[in-house]
Amino acid sequence: MSAQVEIYTTPFCGYCHAAKRLLTAKGVAFVEFDVMGQPALRQQMMQRAPGRHTVPQIFINGRHVGGSDELHALERAGKLDPLLQAA
Repeated sequence: MSAQVEIYTTPFCGYCHAAKRLLTAKGVAFVEFDVMGQPALRQQMMQRAPGRHTVPQIFINGRHVGGSDELHALERAGKLDPLLQAA
């Protein structure tokens, strides 16, 4: 799987850990942005994910897919693997 995955997180966020666990279990490398104490990074996240201010916010190949619940919903629906394979 060769998609570029980015995830905005904070260290103490259970949903962030759940999303990272799923990606790791699938063997997906991701770039993590810790927004805790980083107002500029959090602002960047909110600009990329309009209307969203909570973490995690996940992007696959630059496309916003949502948070942990949405990521797991994609997995349950069988739609995550095709996204992760798209280059």
